[in-house]
Amino acid sequence: MTDRTPTQEDLDTLSLQLGRPVRDVVEIPARCRCGNPLVAATAPRLSNGIPFPTTFYLTHPTITAAVSRREADGVMAEMSQRIQEDAELAAQHRAAHENYLQERERIRQAAELEPVWEIEGISAGGYPERVKCLHVLVSHSLAVGRGISPLGDEGLDLIAEEWTPEMCTCATAWDHDAEIPTRDLSRHVRRLEQQDDE
Repeated sequence: MTDRTPTQEDLDTLSLQLGRPVRDVVEIPARCRCGNPLVAATAPRLSNGIPFPTTFYLTHPTITAAVSRREADGVMAEMSQRIQEDAELAAQHRAAHENYLQERERIRQAAELEPVWEIEGISAGGYPERVKCLHVLVSHSLAVGRGISPLGDEGLDLIAEEWTPEMCTCATAWDHDAEIPTRDLSRHVRRLEQQDDE
């Protein structure tokens, strides 16, 4: 098993992949065959105090773009409909939600954080009733392996022409020579800045 502990090089790579400074990364649960991060595991409470339910965050630009294209094709609505109509799939999707919560609790403990009551029982991506974000499901499948999130596994199958675990597109997926981003322009930080200004 590869080391999940993020190095400074990992954090710099994540920042380049995302185009913003990465924050509160506890683990790198999935790596490219070359060793670069594919997914970041984020603490359930950010260092600025904001509760953050999205534990597994897809970072690799090739995969992120491929999943975005599937989302634009309407895959999420189709998957959500199947959850409503297929009791077995609905049960598997709910079990994946429970796994997500267990993984978030493990990450919380690894980060030595107090319980984050604001997001208790809430996972991400539309779990357990629908599919709201395919990126979450795919990152979950990459982080914990196939066989846990059936729709995350399907998402990986849907992008197989553009990316598989056997591929490495890192050389051209982001600008390796760019300056490491230092200004966080995420909506969470902008909201905090707006509150401070008020």
